[in-house]
Amino acid sequence: MLLVALVSYLKTRGEVSTQDGYFLAGRNLTGLFIAGSLLLTNLSAEQLIGLNGSAYAHNLSSMAWEVTAAIATIAMALIFLPRYLAGAFTTLPEFLSDRYDVQVQRMAVVLFMLGYGLITIPSVLYSGSIAVLQIFNVPEMLGVGEFQGLVFTILCIGAIGALYAIFGGLKAVAVSDTLNGIGLLIIGSLVPVLGVIALGEGQFMSGLNTLVTEHSEKLNAIGGPKDPTPIGTIFTGMIIANLFYWCTNQYVIQRTLAARNLAEGQKGVLLSGFMKVLVPFFMMVPGVIAFHLYGAGFSSKDLAYPTLVKNLMPVWMMGFFLAVLLGAVFSSFNSLLNSAATLFCLDIYKPMKKGGVSDAHIVRVGKIASVVIAFFSFAVAPLIYFASEGLWQIIRIFTGFYNVPFITIVLVGLFTRRVPAIGAKIVIIFHVIAYGLLKFVFDDVVDIHFLHLYAILFSIEVAIMLFAGWLRPAEPWSFQPKGLVDLKPWRFAIPTSTTLFSSVVATYVLFSKLGVASGGFTGKGQIILIGLAGLNVIIWAYYIIKSETHGDSNHV
Repeated sequence: MLLVALVSYLKTRGEVSTQDGYFLAGRNLTGLFIAGSLLLTNLSAEQLIGLNGSAYAHNLSSMAWEVTAAIATIAMALIFLPRYLAGAFTTLPEFLSDRYDVQVQRMAVVLFMLGYGLITIPSVLYSGSIAVLQIFNVPEMLGVGEFQGLVFTILCIGAIGALYAIFGGLKAVAVSDTLNGIGLLIIGSLVPVLGVIALGEGQFMSGLNTLVTEHSEKLNAIGGPKDPTPIGTIFTGMIIANLFYWCTNQYVIQRTLAARNLAEGQKGVLLSGFMKVLVPFFMMVPGVIAFHLYGAGFSSKDLAYPTLVKNLMPVWMMGFFLAVLLGAVFSSFNSLLNSAATLFCLDIYKPMKKGGVSDAHIVRVGKIASVVIAFFSFAVAPLIYFASEGLWQIIRIFTGFYNVPFITIVLVGLFTRRVPAIGAKIVIIFHVIAYGLLKFVFDDVVDIHFLHLYAILFSIEVAIMLFAGWLRPAEPWSFQPKGLVDLKPWRFAIPTSTTLFSSVVATYVLFSKLGVASGGFTGKGQIILIGLAGLNVIIWAYYIIKSETHGDSNHV
């Protein structure tokens, strides 16, 4: 952890004195740092514990949240990112101000700040602290009660994580994320390998055979109606949720807005998509292994992964595991903190100063805002302990207040020219009221999976905006590129996207009745995989020959 802090410090010295330097890493991030930061920002302790627990208790259907996110990263790389970088936007609300008006920008900032401050940031702190408590038994070590141990852990994790965001800005966050991401990949691959060896009583191939042939239904990712994630939800609300998260959520897209150029941004976003496809192997297969080793005897499914780690990891590696676990928590927390401060400074504070403010002043305000938001999160996070609905239920309910309207107004804003600002305002107000009524007043009457509900509301809200554009068309909006970064696309963006999409399909074939969920690959499964491989060979050959013919210098 000290090594990560030292490298982050050395990489950011003298680069956080300006507004772009502090909030956007000087618009100079390369693909590797973007991918590392995106991965660690997205993955945290709740995935390690929650996804493995879901696989232990049910099957791999919940991998949909991770694997199908790769499709959203393709949309970000090819559709959204070129437009964001062309306008040199620092925040999503800034884009909404350019496309609609200042009132839409302010409404977006309010929703984002409320969501981050009350739910997202505290839940990241809480879930990370719970993971540390479960694996390392902090209350027993300190001789205190569980709640006191939780508060102590939250304060420690929050204080250390906040240092990166407050003093180093976005670049320190991105550098530390990338280094911690390497550690997460090491641990992520080590746990299932050690688990398979333990399952085979010292023999890897024997353990792998047991994993695939016994209780093979646990390896099925095609969820039924009673599974945690029914397969039908992938084609309705999950598309909406993933597009929001990967294409419009400020704390995720901020590191892509800091790309050195469009090509580097596309490389980073697509590389993070490939990492998402690997998540089931690292963060769900261990849960199935725990089922084989321990049976269904745990009082809580969330105990499966911590128990597996404690039993498999040599004592001398537990410190490294703790550093990686905390690194993942730090990443999500400090990314959220940096983005919340960015929203406050650039979309609330700076517009209030009519005479303008210096870069040094806005950076100082950003650091103060980060401290205030951090302390507020320290106060709210322990209160989740007393929530009867549980952490995941809270996150699902409250993120639903702002994810659907945001992706709606961004998509309509990008692909239409005459939809007025009033359409966006109506959609935001309509969604908050309608969603609140459906979740808190008519929840007993409306028995619809929340992801299907997302899709229904999205369709209604798109119709509202298009109707507003027909009824009261605005002056045609035109995109005004600012030319701050090179917008030449990566020459291999299309073939890489094809391979990434093929990887998503292949992963579903692997973890289905066509693959290992039936005890071994079927003939149909093999034909599909061979067809996907052939398609990729053809597309890559075409683009390589095309780029060589044109003498393109935009290297891989």
